[in-house]
Formats: sequence, C-alpha cells, structure tokens
Amino acid sequence: MRWSLKRFEWLYLFFGSKKFTLGIFLVLCLFLIPRTFIKTEDIQLGTWGSMIFGLVGLNLALCTLQRIKTIAKAVIVIHVGVLMSFAGAVISSFGYIATVNIYEGKKADKVYRWDLKKDMPLGVDIMVKKINVQYYPVAVKVGVLRGKEKVGLFMLKTGESFHLEQFTVKADNLELMQAQKLNLSIYDGDNLVGTADTLGDNTLPADFPYEFKLVAYQNPSLKRLWVDLSLSKDSEVVTEGTSEVNHPLTWGKFSFYNTKVDTDEYGFPFAGIQITNDPGVPYVYVGFAVAGIGSIIFLFKRLYGYR
Repeated sequence: MRWSLKRFEWLYLFFGSKKFTLGIFLVLCLFLIPRTFIKTEDIQLGTWGSMIFGLVGLNLALCTLQRIKTIAKAVIVIHVGVLMSFAGAVISSFGYIATVNIYEGKKADKVYRWDLKKDMPLGVDIMVKKINVQYYPVAVKVGVLRGKEKVGLFMLKTGESFHLEQFTVKADNLELMQAQKLNLSIYDGDNLVGTADTLGDNTLPADFPYEFKLVAYQNPSLKRLWVDLSLSKDSEVVTEGTSEVNHPLTWGKFSFYNTKVDTDEYGFPFAGIQITNDPGVPYVYVGFAVAGIGSIIFLFKRLYGYR
C-alpha cells in the first residue's frame, strides 16, 4: 500500500510545485488575453477554460496542504476564499448565456443559446412591454398654434416651462424612437388640465384652443435606457419588472439584461435581451468575502499582532 502511494507522490509534489504554478498561470494568460480582443456574445469559459481554472485551484490546494504547517492561519483563510472563487468559475461553465431580440409589445418563447449555437425554448415567455429612453435636458423649440394662427415660438429645455395666457406648459420629455415628438403637461395654476404631444395626441378638454408643434431640437445625450419586462408561463404572469445593462430582472436561476435598443428598417423599436444562467456566481461572491476576511485578519495581525 505504501509503495503504491509513493508511485503517486511525484504527482502530488508536481501539481503543488511553484514550477507548475508559473506554468499554469502562463497557460491561463495565453487563454484569456486573446479573448479580450474577440467580439462575441459568448463569454463563457468553455471546457478548456474550466479545466485551466480547475488546475489552478488544484495547484493552490496542494500547495497549501504541502506548506500548511508554515502558513499563517489568515493566509489559509485567504487561500480558502480564492479556492471557492475558482470553484465558482468552474461551476459557472455548467451555465449558459442566451440572447433574443424582441419588438416592443411582443413576446418571445425561444432564445439563442450560445453554448449550443441554436434557438432553444427557455421555458418562459418574455414580453417587452415598453422601451424607456431618458435623455439629459434637451434644448427644444416649440411652436404654438390657435387653429391656423401662429401664436408663438418658445425656446426652452425639457423639464422647463413657458406661460401661455393663464396656462403653464411644461416640456416633459423628448421621444425619438418611433417618431420625433415632445410630451407636454398643461396646467391652469396648480391644476393639471391635461397632457399633449407635438404630434397631436392629447388628453385636453375639447375646447382647449391651442396645439403644439416640435419645430427643432438639439441632439440629445442619453441618460438612461431600460425596458419593462413581463415573464409568463402557461399564459400566467410569473414576474414583472425593469431591466437595464447593470440592473437585470432576476427570476429563479435566470437574469435578464437589456443590452441594446434599436429600430428595424421600418422604424419599429426592439430591445436586445441577454439571459444568463450562472450557477457559480454565489460561490464566487462567497469566495471573495472569505478572502477579504482573511486579508483583514492578516493585515490586522501584521499591524497590531507583532510589536
């Protein structure tokens, strides 16, 4: 038995050696650096990436075991945290990323799986209820008509107001996705009379004498972009919420990110949705936390433990 164990002792020493550490980190760099220059939706590590991270974790584990009697306890805690993060990276390889473009007001029940390179059902219907675009204040020119008579031309920024006899007209926001229009709110004192846009739609009283036209506007700067999503299963809504680049809508094991908004050749708006299923994320976060705790303990002991 001892003889058979000694046959594998060289593997134990080799995979925990500094030479293997340098070698596997070189391989890791050669694997990751080219991927930073490749434009692709598929950001998963894949089989090879998982194997490399697994070997890095194995090296760290064996290196720690071989030197455990000489390593400070705080450093061991740091190593455990790093190992958990590597384990999370490997577990993430069992997840996947999928994408789909959905028109505003429409649903999709299939997504493109980048790991399988084909469309697959997700098990839930995704509906883009509304695409929301918010700009920083934009300079606009608003023309006011009474019938065919030109009453005035007002220059202001969105969020500001102008006076029209007893009325106060507020320029709420500019919309440019499907049509160029400015949304307005009209007040009589502190009372909201109604709303209107510069394309003619309004909730104003029938005898309201004025209409508004968007004469000109400056090119706006985008402030925020998000979509309202609804997820349903068997015609029953399971969850609703908003989604944007860094704030996904989360449901079960899935996270739904809004990655882009655009219009097709006919002017119809659609949203690009990225769906991630990443089971390794909790392990990575816990690993970071454990490594951070170990680092704090190590620094505390170095600063206050040895005087």
